[in-house]
Amino acid sequence: MSRTLFGRPLRGVAFDVGVSVLVVLFTLLTAAQPATAGVPGGWAVALVGLAMAVALLFRRGHPSLVAAVVAGLALIQVLAGWGPLPYDLAVLIALYSVVKYADRLRDGVLAGAVAAAGVLLAASQAGNNVVWWATAIYFGLVTGGVWLAALNVRTRRLYVLSLEERAATLEREREAEARAAVVGERARIARELHDVVAHSMAVMIVQADGARLLFDRDPETARHAVKVVADTGRQALEEMRRLVDVLREPQPPETATAPDATAPTGDPERRRATVAELPALVGRFRDAGLRIRYRAEDVPATLPPGLDLTVYRVVQEALTNALKHAGVGADVTVGLGVDDDLVVRVTDDGRGRPPVRPAPSGGHGLVGMRERVGVYDGRLVAGPRSGGGWQVEVRLPLPSTPDPEVIAA
Repeated sequence: MSRTLFGRPLRGVAFDVGVSVLVVLFTLLTAAQPATAGVPGGWAVALVGLAMAVALLFRRGHPSLVAAVVAGLALIQVLAGWGPLPYDLAVLIALYSVVKYADRLRDGVLAGAVAAAGVLLAASQAGNNVVWWATAIYFGLVTGGVWLAALNVRTRRLYVLSLEERAATLEREREAEARAAVVGERARIARELHDVVAHSMAVMIVQADGARLLFDRDPETARHAVKVVADTGRQALEEMRRLVDVLREPQPPETATAPDATAPTGDPERRRATVAELPALVGRFRDAGLRIRYRAEDVPATLPPGLDLTVYRVVQEALTNALKHAGVGADVTVGLGVDDDLVVRVTDDGRGRPPVRPAPSGGHGLVGMRERVGVYDGRLVAGPRSGGGWQVEVRLPLPSTPDPEVIAA
């Protein structure tokens, strides 16, 4: 953490004090010299030089005022007929400071004009043995070099400040977009929770009513209906627990991967897509121009409703991204399989026709997939392939099958 003094960085204060001390040393050396025809010795020279040194202590906070004070002291020196002196280095420092630190460049231009007039006055007092215009050229080159160097530093300083401000703004926007993406996806999960609960409760009510009516006439059928009620309730409770957990403990926005906002949500809110509908989904993307190979091996015929929907959404998002980024005509492979976990893998070769306009960035597709997969303690890996293209791989733990003897008991 940087230290400060009177609200200013300690390093900057130390540097300014060092500059003032340097001017004081030049002043003392000048005042110690014997008086000559053009330069008096003693307290008069020391007073002007020390005043310039004190003014330079405030050159960062009040550059224009410091430049005016130093210019006024230099004018007193010229009117006194002292000629250029070593402590006039303060004039160049004040000129540099006003160009670099002033809020408006107009102050720097005005200071440059005053310095040019001062060059001409100083050259006129250089002495009879020196050609005045040669002295003017020399002083003008030194003063102009200092002014241009200060302008260059000012330009770079403002450019760096603008980059820092832009980076801070982009960071705030990125965090806001990530939070909005998580909030939106959590709202969708809440709607899907409603679907799961409503479906399960409807099944349980119908089966319970049937069992109540058949207890006396058909006990075996009634027993089967009660078993369905128990299984459905157990499954609904597990689905609800997982979805409520992800709603209560959101993923931090900074850990979210930059997603794609234009991913289609597809189906109406009350409709739940399933793995059985994937061939139709693949067919729609084939019609859009992707060359897709689809295979599903050893996938269970029935999956929990939420898990079924998650697999569908993952494939939908991956195909959407392939169409947008790999382009029309890309070769895409969609594979579903089981090896302890349910594995969903979507890969493309990235060799389709590039879109006319670049695909927009900053969407929420990957955030949505990560949220859905996280509900089931799954794992999502998305990234470029070594041979070109992109791959999305999701591993989802399969639910355990209840023991029939336990259910019967």
